[in-house]
Amino acid sequence: MNWIIYAIASAFFASLVAIFGKIGIKGVDSNLAVAIRTVVIVGFAWVIVWFQGNVGDIAKISKYSMTFIILSAIATGLSWLFYYKALQLGEASRVAPIDKLSVALTIILAFVFLSEKPTVGNVLGGILVTAGVLVSVLIK
Repeated sequence: MNWIIYAIASAFFASLVAIFGKIGIKGVDSNLAVAIRTVVIVGFAWVIVWFQGNVGDIAKISKYSMTFIILSAIATGLSWLFYYKALQLGEASRVAPIDKLSVALTIILAFVFLSEKPTVGNVLGGILVTAGVLVSVLIK
């Protein structure tokens, strides 16, 4: 499979995160919900790695890569904590679009930190995502 199929699958399952999370968060502390979610994800990920036979590859990861994997994990954790709190307090149909501002922010950060070259498509896409978020959140 190519990257587009994986990206579409990611978007589909990310949409279920908001729906299932909003249903499950009722009457539950949002941080506790994130902790439970995290344990399930950790177990699920290790089962996949184990079945693939890649557990031993952990020793091959450079300190540089491991540092950024850990920083990514910290960012993920913070994102989930804020996302679940927002879901607890707001409507999923308004929280999820704001969360997707990460698309536009990622495009900008990729230009700045990864030296990726802006294209008309990704700049316009980032603008349209931002406009879509504003429309979905500000217009009632």
